[in-house]
Amino acid sequence: MKRDAILTWTAIAVLGLVSAGLGWWLGQRVMLPPEQPPPAGLVLVEPGQALPPLSLPYLAGGGTRRLDGPGRPRLINYWASWCGPCRKEMPILDAFAAEQGGNGIQVIGVALDTADEARAFLREVPVAFETLLETPGPGDSSVVLGNRRNILPFTALVDAEGRLVKTRYGEFPSLEALNAWVRSPAE
Repeated sequence: MKRDAILTWTAIAVLGLVSAGLGWWLGQRVMLPPEQPPPAGLVLVEPGQALPPLSLPYLAGGGTRRLDGPGRPRLINYWASWCGPCRKEMPILDAFAAEQGGNGIQVIGVALDTADEARAFLREVPVAFETLLETPGPGDSSVVLGNRRNILPFTALVDAEGRLVKTRYGEFPSLEALNAWVRSPAE
């Protein structure tokens, strides 16, 4: 009898510790990391403001692409080869880009990665939209556009005048969710 009571209380204690540990782990997984202070002098863009001059090289080589200024509306998506949610999101972004055609919102991917890793990723998950390359860091263009938590994927919507409309942390789970986000008013 005494042995059974000890086993019961031990099982309850272990179950309690496992539950507490699981609750802590899940809480850590869903909480956003705190915003990081940007490097001194870095120009940060808020929704409604024009993008500062931003020019990044094409992943395929052969020059650079400006992200700022007037033109087509742009959906700029930041990703990396090691990012699992980015891998799941890429086909959705590619479908959105195809849906937009030559006159709608232009999708631009920015690999915060090495050129070799980004190219290897795109061989596995090919996309037809433009892909640029940038070295990740505390002052990269994703931070300028609002990614102050260093989360990927990160998406910025820019209007035809070159102003930041809104941003989003995390992946789009479906094409419908992406379309709904683009059509919804900025918060």
